[in-house]
Amino acid sequence: MKTPTAKRSRLILILGGAASGKSQAALDRAGRTGPKAFVATGQALDGEMKARIARHRETRSPDWITAEVPRELAGWFRSDGHAYRTIVVDCLTLWLSNVGGRRIAQTDVTGLVDDLLQAIRAIPAKVVLVSNELGFGLVPAVRSARVFRDVAGRVNQQIAHAADEVYMVISGQSLRLK
Repeated sequence: MKTPTAKRSRLILILGGAASGKSQAALDRAGRTGPKAFVATGQALDGEMKARIARHRETRSPDWITAEVPRELAGWFRSDGHAYRTIVVDCLTLWLSNVGGRRIAQTDVTGLVDDLLQAIRAIPAKVVLVSNELGFGLVPAVRSARVFRDVAGRVNQQIAHAADEVYMVISGQSLRLK
């Protein structure tokens, strides 16, 4: 007799530039299977971010449960992730900024991402991660911004390597990369 194996998560990464349509692509990829959680890493620290968060909320149907998790993503997946069949995390770039801020070069980002991936893989949900692709823009003039861009690029590579599917969104159009 075969022993049943635990079902692992299906991991999807959605990449794109600012205002590319990646958040909507993530919601579309997530599908309709509930219960569903939208894990927001953004923080309403100023008026512009408050307005941005409000616009994003308006795009989601009322069957999405919103969890605001600016830093402790792996912990949230371990404590709450089992309650959902579909989870969207928007976005990894803000999470990275929240976790490391200006000290991002000193943060063990590889370990943080490994921990996050282990927490995600321990649950049987479909998980859609959203992240900014920062490498298409100009080289930042400020060293700290260049370091952040490089770390974000490495995080995206690490997640993409582990993901089951990877999409790039440009002008609202998704291109499957993996």
